[in-house]
Amino acid sequence: MKKGRGRTSRIRRRKLFRSSESRGVNESYKPEFIELKKWLKERKFEDMNLTPARFPGTGRGLMSKISLQEGQMIISLPESCLLTTDTVIRSYLGAYIAKWQPPLSPLLALCTFLVAEKHAGDRSVWKPYLEVLPKAYTCPVCLEPEVVDLLPKPLKAKAREQRTRLQAFFTSSRDFFSSLRPLFSEAVESIFSYSAFLWAWCTVNTRAVYMKPRRRRCFSAEPDTYALAPYLDLLNHSPDVQVQAGFNEETRCYEIRTVSSCRKHEEVFICYGPHDNQRLLLEYGFVSIHNPHACVYVSKDILVKYLPSTDKQMKKKISILKDHDFIDTCWKKVLLGEIISDTNEKTSLDIAQKICCYFIEETNAMLQKVSRMKAEEIALINQLTLVETLWTEELKILQASAGILNNLQTAFT
Repeated sequence: MKKGRGRTSRIRRRKLFRSSESRGVNESYKPEFIELKKWLKERKFEDMNLTPARFPGTGRGLMSKISLQEGQMIISLPESCLLTTDTVIRSYLGAYIAKWQPPLSPLLALCTFLVAEKHAGDRSVWKPYLEVLPKAYTCPVCLEPEVVDLLPKPLKAKAREQRTRLQAFFTSSRDFFSSLRPLFSEAVESIFSYSAFLWAWCTVNTRAVYMKPRRRRCFSAEPDTYALAPYLDLLNHSPDVQVQAGFNEETRCYEIRTVSSCRKHEEVFICYGPHDNQRLLLEYGFVSIHNPHACVYVSKDILVKYLPSTDKQMKKKISILKDHDFIDTCWKKVLLGEIISDTNEKTSLDIAQKICCYFIEETNAMLQKVSRMKAEEIALINQLTLVETLWTEELKILQASAGILNNLQTAFT
């Protein structure tokens, strides 16, 4: 038998192929990561367990250099590395924030600091961190209007509402930006543009870790819970992992411990929370494949459309659903109760199947539309691919639901 053609060799190749699918390409040699690690070392942090890498499917993340055991510390980032409102108050912005009325929100303070430091360029102490931050984001507030129009209706409504709130937030902050004129030689309007503010807001919204609420008189009553954590924020989300995370008051470090093990050279994940894909896209700008929390939202309009028009209790039923937060709910959150009667159960299954079929048709139509746009709008290919992934994941749920409903209906025939 020739070398490399036996059963053992085939098994070895399959194992290598599987591992190569999840194994990342080390990026610690890149100048921006060399500078970041040097900067972190000056602040008493040097990581021996993780290294920056690029992975298929998730993009840039952190790879384990060793096998991590259950309960082991993944990362312990000193307070000196964290960017919080304390950082902002101690900076050149502190005096301007302290005297501004009405008091600024902690979020605005952080956004202002990020814009100012990014504008400072090489003069910024935070440059090594700023250099590894994304140059652009894929949250719905950053998507082109024609791409937002392709989102599922509940998400589209939330995305538009989020954009309106953010634009109002920016507009209401202009007077404060104008008060910072003595700090800059350029016009503050060009420094604190909407695009710069949008980038800063997305940076905080998508990357900040949670800190115990603090209260400063110079800030508004909004919770001061944000902390940007350089290097730590390279960790990507997975709904399948569990970690213990938080700021340790004794060590004065933000610490993350793994609840499960991780093999050497695999990507290390954290979990942002049990979020469905529409929530992940809205808040973080990505979609999770095979997300166990994924769902398809069913609006009041669709329920009314398919519930029997002869039902005299329709308004009352809708009111009950609304009172218990089941309007705009999702398939997975619908509780299965006892069967009152075969007739009632059969009617319910018929309605559920009709709704499911409606969504399957709508989803397929949207996927075709997205596919056509991808061929025509090359500049929007990344944004369109993200929307396509969301619809594809929802189609999987609907197809699985249709199969279950079909099996349940068979029991009544």
